[in-house]
Amino acid sequence: MANTSMEEFEALLNESFEMDTPEEGSVVKGKVIAIEAGQAIIDVGYKMEGRVELKEFANPGEQPDITVGDEVEVFLRAAENARGEAVISREMARREEAWDRLEKAYADDQRVEGAIFGRVKGGFTVDLGGAVAFLPGSQVDVRPVRDAGPLMGLKQPFQILKMDRRRGNIVVSRRAILEESRAEQRAEVIANLAEGQAVDGVVKNITEYGAFVDLGGVDGLLHVTDMAWRRVNHPSEILSIGETVKVQVIKINKETHRISLGMKQLQEDPWDLVAAKYPLESVHQGRVTNITDYGAFVELEPGVEGLVHVSEMSWTKKNVHPGKIVSTSQEVEVMVLEIDQAKRRVSLGLKQTMRNPWEVFAETHPEGTVVEGEVKNITEFGLFVGLPGEIDGMVHLSDLSWDERGEDAIQNYRKGDVVQAVVSEVDIDKERISLSIKNVGGDKFADAIGGVKRGSVITVEVTAIEDGGIEVEYEGMKSFIRRSDLSRDRAEQRPERFSVGNKVDVRVTNVDSKSRRLGLSIKAREIAEEKEAVQQYGSSDSGASLGDILGAALKGGDE
Repeated sequence: MANTSMEEFEALLNESFEMDTPEEGSVVKGKVIAIEAGQAIIDVGYKMEGRVELKEFANPGEQPDITVGDEVEVFLRAAENARGEAVISREMARREEAWDRLEKAYADDQRVEGAIFGRVKGGFTVDLGGAVAFLPGSQVDVRPVRDAGPLMGLKQPFQILKMDRRRGNIVVSRRAILEESRAEQRAEVIANLAEGQAVDGVVKNITEYGAFVDLGGVDGLLHVTDMAWRRVNHPSEILSIGETVKVQVIKINKETHRISLGMKQLQEDPWDLVAAKYPLESVHQGRVTNITDYGAFVELEPGVEGLVHVSEMSWTKKNVHPGKIVSTSQEVEVMVLEIDQAKRRVSLGLKQTMRNPWEVFAETHPEGTVVEGEVKNITEFGLFVGLPGEIDGMVHLSDLSWDERGEDAIQNYRKGDVVQAVVSEVDIDKERISLSIKNVGGDKFADAIGGVKRGSVITVEVTAIEDGGIEVEYEGMKSFIRRSDLSRDRAEQRPERFSVGNKVDVRVTNVDSKSRRLGLSIKAREIAEEKEAVQQYGSSDSGASLGDILGAALKGGDE
């Protein structure tokens, strides 16, 4: 009996040695045999029992899910502690199990399920069924999340971005999942859209250049130029966030999934009727919408704008910025000059609605009219004088004075002086008006000489005696008689025989209107008188012969 007992004991001992004893640091299966004092007592076999805190059987934020008789996997940290119990951990077993599962998912690029359970610097902690991962703040959602409260504790899918088992690091993303599902949703919505289709959308965001419209999971861009046929300065003029609008799909880019939308395409194009409504040279009322350096844009009707080029703005203001002639929102009258249907351009004229001021001036101020105006500018070749109708006339140097050289006469004038002048010429095409100051009151020289012509004998008054001759005056006009013209007789050609104030008869030898001088000669008068005497006394009436007259003349010459 004793021998049998020894044999049995030996057999049992050998059997126990042959059995694989669990290795410390590995995961083993066990059975819950009791639950007491917040702990589960687990039999892991091999005559070993251990204790595990109940909270290790609970997911974050949940109650422990364990009862007596449950089979569980635990991590064997040590086979025996000071109390003779196995040192086991459910949490470590879960972690090991989780890491195996996660590494496989990471290798296969599969999603994993987890729950956000805590907040840490720069992001959140996520329980992936036993392994703790880090969720960066930027990876929570496609847009920044202000309050992550509603997301805490929810079981949801994550994408593993990076993992390192040795260091125990896992980085996950929730955003990648959302973007993927959004892309799928986007692709589905885009697949159901076609260019030219009219759809309803909700204005989601407004920028300076347009608005983003949600078409049910996919955004389309409604550019500011496609909102209306008329000029829209800012989208907020006609749209507000949250508003439902009807838009047309203009273009879909299959690669980038970008959608271009338009609103004006659903309205009638006003340009279809432009040619009929705005014939050339017709005049219309419009509103100035925009001013640039090169002109002003005028709206004829919503969607139809024309440009008044700076050269067509004013008859008189040539080098002025358009903003000095018109202002934004001003109502103006314009004339249609040209229509380019292909380029959708209308050329307008502002000055054409007003009469050409040079035409008006020519009608109201014919040549010879005396005008009065202010000296606006003084140049090296004359004066510019302001005239009615905001135009200028020019007085050339040669038209300033009868008596002075133009260069000297212009010194007598200053900017701002009010002067009188006679209209000499109006050239409407060249927009030029010629004036004369010296002709105001008529031509004194012409008036003075009246019917005087070459050969006339006139009486002049001596005004000065000089060595070379005498200065005389006739009707206020001065002339000079040279010494050689003072007498036919050489001996009498002495200026000193005349006195200032003497009245002398002289013969006109030349009338020079250009230099405004009379050529005068006493000698010529004497010769002419002699010829006349010969004719008179040599006539049949007198009975005297030519020889008698010449003899008498010669005799007189000898004396």
